[in-house]
Amino acid sequence: MHFYKTADVPMQLILVERLDATGQPTHRPLSLIATGEDIPALETLWRLYLRRFCVDHWYRFIKQRLHWCLPQLSTAEQAASWSDLMPLMSWQLWLARPEVQDHPLPWQKPLKDQTPGRVANAFAAILVAVGTPATEPKPRGKSHGWPKGQKRTPKQRFPTVKKSYSKPKSQAKSTA
Repeated sequence: MHFYKTADVPMQLILVERLDATGQPTHRPLSLIATGEDIPALETLWRLYLRRFCVDHWYRFIKQRLHWCLPQLSTAEQAASWSDLMPLMSWQLWLARPEVQDHPLPWQKPLKDQTPGRVANAFAAILVAVGTPATEPKPRGKSHGWPKGQKRTPKQRFPTVKKSYSKPKSQAKSTA
């Protein structure tokens, strides 16, 4: 077996079977693939497999709650920068856990150890306490407008380009 486009990547196929006391399989076999140069021993590989649940939940959290896939970014650099922010935002929520109070919604149970989603709900209180480095907004009022005596130059206009639709030429079918 090998990957379609990377046939030279070393990998190991592992078949996991769960057996009962009599040695009969209790579930369907599970096929796992370990890739890389140094494939860990089977004794440590199952611990790594159990860690995947944390990773799956984290990906679901950043996609649904932190909106990882929401922005339609135009360049690969922008997408990479946005993706680099996801672990930072997750750590910020993790480190803010002791600073926020749990305010569960009516259908939620109070939690002793808050989840990152609960911390995100209460994060506005931290932002209010920390404040902002921005200056106070200026008071509203009537603007001064365009200075008197100064001529305005209109915006340069360009003609509209209209493309015509040409019907494709039909080809005569040959009867051979």
